[in-house]
Amino acid sequence: MLSSNRVSLFFIVLLLSALACVAPAASTPDSNALGTMVAETVIAAITQSLQPQLHTQTLIPNTLTPTLTFTPETPTPTPTQTSTPTPTFTSTPEVPLVSVSVATNCRNGPGKVYDYEGALLVGEIAEVLARDPTGNYWYIRNPDSAGNFCWLWGKYATLIGNAAILPVYTPPPTPTPTFTPNPTFTFTPSPDFDASYASLDTCTGWWVEVKLKNTGSILFKSVGITVKDTITDVTLSNLTDGFIDINGCLTSISKDTLEPGKTYVISAPAFTYNPTGHLIQAAITLCSNTGQSGTCITKKTEFTP
Repeated sequence: MLSSNRVSLFFIVLLLSALACVAPAASTPDSNALGTMVAETVIAAITQSLQPQLHTQTLIPNTLTPTLTFTPETPTPTPTQTSTPTPTFTSTPEVPLVSVSVATNCRNGPGKVYDYEGALLVGEIAEVLARDPTGNYWYIRNPDSAGNFCWLWGKYATLIGNAAILPVYTPPPTPTPTFTPNPTFTFTPSPDFDASYASLDTCTGWWVEVKLKNTGSILFKSVGITVKDTITDVTLSNLTDGFIDINGCLTSISKDTLEPGKTYVISAPAFTYNPTGHLIQAAITLCSNTGQSGTCITKKTEFTP
């Protein structure tokens, strides 16, 4: 179709050229007008030849193939696992405790020159709070006075726990006489005594003999004694003015006073059975006046007859 159009156009141009050549000179048109006519004729012919093709061609839209843009995925960092440290457990040291193999006095200072405050018996346990600089005495909770404290001699003591954690307490000053300017002095007496098992006696019943020694500075005029058989749970008590020693079925000896530095044996109340081999606990109270009055002090001890 395109080739035939080109042929037609060629003949049209050729025809126009021939006509221009044969026309008379007088009637020769203006060269510019002739060129314009020729150009218009050629354009019309070309347009007419191309018109069918323009109507038959189908416009195919320019379909753009989309360009795929690759966006790299930002990798999510894997969290670094942090190990949790294993907790370290520090054991808290237990409070040291103390027991004794022999009943031991407890005083307000580390030594016999201090006043008596109580006693720790065999089988009892007390909490230890401190020690003295020499390491011979323990500062404990007073087993005979709740909320108070005293010093225990360590000779018969066994410590349960870590003694290294105990602080060292400076003991109170030893008791000293009070001096007056004249220069006479006033001495403040202090009661004290020791008590220990002496023997087992019998006549009508069985009783224990207890040896007393006045280690204080005042004399005693009355005594009270309580004994308890820990096996049978039998408890007996007796209060007397003076000090009585029953010697079997034969004699009975008594004293009105127990002077400082003196020793005397007294008889406890009698059991109706033989307590041999039984653990006996005894509490003895000595007083400076009769009728268990005046200045009094109590000691505890235990033994097996």
